[in-house]
Amino acid sequence: MDLFRAHVLVCGGTGCSSSGSAELIKRFEEQIAQNGLDREVKVVRTGCFGLCEAGPVVIVYPEGTFYSRIRPDDVDEIVSEHLLKGRIVQHLVYKEKADEEQHVTLDNIDFYRPQMRLALRNCGVIDPENIDEYIAFDGYRALAKVLTEMTPEQVISEVLKSGLRGRGGAGFPTGKKWQFAAASKADQKYMICNADEGDPGAFMDRSVLEGDPHSVLEAMAIGGYAIGASEGYIYVRAEYPIAVKRLEIAINQAREYGLLGKNIFGSGFDFDIFIRLGAGAFVCGEETALMHSIEGGRGEPKPKPPFPAVRGLFDKPTNINNVETLANIPQIILKGADWFASIGTEKSKGTKVFALGGKINNTGLVEVPMGTPLRDIIYKIGGGIPGGKKFKAVQTGGPSGGCIPADYLDIAIDYDSLTAIGSMMGSGGMIVMDEDNCMVDIARFFLDFTVDESCGKCTPCRIGTRRMLEILERIVEGRGEEGDIEKLEALAENIKATALCGLGQTAPNPVLSTLKYFRDEYEAHIKEKRCPAHHCQKLLNYEITDKCRGCTACARVCPVNAITGKVKEMHHIDRAKCIKCGSCMEKCRFGAIVKN
Repeated sequence: MDLFRAHVLVCGGTGCSSSGSAELIKRFEEQIAQNGLDREVKVVRTGCFGLCEAGPVVIVYPEGTFYSRIRPDDVDEIVSEHLLKGRIVQHLVYKEKADEEQHVTLDNIDFYRPQMRLALRNCGVIDPENIDEYIAFDGYRALAKVLTEMTPEQVISEVLKSGLRGRGGAGFPTGKKWQFAAASKADQKYMICNADEGDPGAFMDRSVLEGDPHSVLEAMAIGGYAIGASEGYIYVRAEYPIAVKRLEIAINQAREYGLLGKNIFGSGFDFDIFIRLGAGAFVCGEETALMHSIEGGRGEPKPKPPFPAVRGLFDKPTNINNVETLANIPQIILKGADWFASIGTEKSKGTKVFALGGKINNTGLVEVPMGTPLRDIIYKIGGGIPGGKKFKAVQTGGPSGGCIPADYLDIAIDYDSLTAIGSMMGSGGMIVMDEDNCMVDIARFFLDFTVDESCGKCTPCRIGTRRMLEILERIVEGRGEEGDIEKLEALAENIKATALCGLGQTAPNPVLSTLKYFRDEYEAHIKEKRCPAHHCQKLLNYEITDKCRGCTACARVCPVNAITGKVKEMHHIDRAKCIKCGSCMEKCRFGAIVKN
């Protein structure tokens, strides 16, 4: 084995890849060779480091120097100064504050300090395309332990004892799922990994698959042994090409090493895994719709019972787990259920990965212990709201979740506390909103997504959500009527009670939560024809203030000639003519035009 004095880790996640990290790797390799360092320094493509806002990210070890927003031109300087001469390139080092002048490593960055990376433990640490690196970090030790030292019943008991709950949305106890599938008698059983991550703003599962695919394969094999399955399927979005590629590489490597296939570890246990690509239908995140899709049918849910543990894929007993759920399994086996259960809260054990996005300074992946206050995630890890704006709400759980207002900033994030305030954990999307976001329009956005993604099989979801969307569209356009709020509430409750699948039943949640906490905004839109956040275009009024210098720039760009006034004199906007396009405001150099 070759030994290197330094390692250059370059993020190969989707975000950094789209920003040119592949070019950085090529440039590093060229410059390292030109400087005669190719036997001393190794370049490693890793998974996502988490701090996507700072990408492309490069970390140099052994110092652990965290370089951010690296361009190809910066590579030459890092090689010549840091790798050759041992001098850290300070102006390229990530800085949390503009005036910082210190050696910043991963460990002393506020974004990472409060985190506990369990599911993401290997992301940004190993080369996901090299099985040897996974093995070096205790990879497949849990599978070996299970097959050589434990019975299926003991495995299930350990998962039950850990308190691990499903990370895909519903939060059902994982051990119970395995127990139900194990109890079903059949000549064939299946393990399925649900990697159909369709929530807007969510990229947790994608990052695990891109950065640590073997953890999912190992967990599926463990689950297969526990329930008596010999085949597994990973249902992954075709829109995740990097994840698909690395899964394919990982499966082939595992087969080559005898970690998938026949007689694994000489135990007599056979298990193999196959990939199935999803076509981007949100409804295929629902387990019965997902199985229909794997079978080659249209992705439509079916009534339950029977549950998948009794009759699932190809009418055989099937267990389905989310990517993040599976990523925790090997560690639970190696470190024990008590270790995992010691993290988190009484009813929500372990950690949770969140995709932090929206109006937040530090966008990226966050993994924290269950029970972490929302305030810590938004301000300590996320770095607060850009531009000193006021925090307004955060959407958790995607289209199935709800909006949490500022009054609940100190709530502990776990399954039960979120449900109690009208939201849900969901898969882990967390979209932050500030004072400029209109909550009525946010509800309209998520419902628009749901309507578009409805499979159309059941009437409540197919027609009910569309009627709700039509009402919301009228409201944000200034055509809302008295009684619209009551209609929305009635429709929402009916859909929740009668929709066929969980996705349809939770579709009204964004509307119900915004009505609960931001009812005044709905009323302002309907009764006063006013958007308090100054966001809804058709409810805006543009005015010219006394800051106007009479330069005529606004009048020249107005497409409907709604602005009048002489040179060097204050101008005026004719509201009757104004189409509220905002061109005048964009053009004004003196800040003389305001919207209200």
